[in-house]
Order: sequence, then C-alpha cells, then structure tokens
Amino acid sequence: MKKRPLVGVGVLVRKKDSYLLMKRHNSHGEGTWSPPGGHLEFGETLEQCAIRETREETSLLLEMVIFLGITNDFFEAEGKHYITIWMEAKRFKGEAKINSSREMTEIGWFSLNQLPTPLFLPFDKLVNKNYYF
Repeated sequence: MKKRPLVGVGVLVRKKDSYLLMKRHNSHGEGTWSPPGGHLEFGETLEQCAIRETREETSLLLEMVIFLGITNDFFEAEGKHYITIWMEAKRFKGEAKINSSREMTEIGWFSLNQLPTPLFLPFDKLVNKNYYF
C-alpha cells in the first residue's frame, strides 16, 4: 500500500502580541515548540478540530476560528508527511494549562520576535512564510 500524507490542524491562539506554544513530547518533532493542534478526525470540520484539539491540550475554549493557510511538511527522519491546515483563534475563554503531560512538557505565551527554539517544522514554515494561502 502506498504511503499518503496525513492531515493535521495547527491553531494560532493569540493573546495581545503573544502566541500560545507548547513543547512537544512523545511524538514526531519531540522537543520542539508548537501551537496547539492535532489530527483532523473523519467527518470533522476544520473549526471543530481546532476547537477540540486546543481544548484537549490546553483547556482553552475557542469561540471564533478562521483559516490562515496550509504547509506541506515532510519529516525525513520519521518518514512522515503531513499537510498542516493552519487556523487562527480570534477569541477564547479560559487560562492555558498543560492538560496532557504525555504530549507536552512546557507551555507559554511568546511574541513572534522572541520565539523559543527549536520550532516544530510546520510552525517554522508558517513563521517563515513558507505556506500556501
């Protein structure tokens, strides 16, 4: 059977001039910093996926989500290929916290000019304007 790309959804959650990032754990890109996100489930809309993944990972409840762009991400070392659909939360409720220590080790708000390193490949592409819109 042929390998095919998987579909991921990444979510930019902004508070003033800072974005919510998490340090990845137990997954491809371990040790890199990424916004909330995950796999698109069968029958789920992009907005539903963004809301679900962000709530599962951080406890935040997104109220308004819009489409931003798409990155095409090949992880050579892991032999994985993802199409990442980027969404942006325009409003949210709650305080961000780590909901799954299995998936992340740290969480925080960072401005674009003071991002932690290393960045998760899809997020790095988005930040460096290597995406489709």
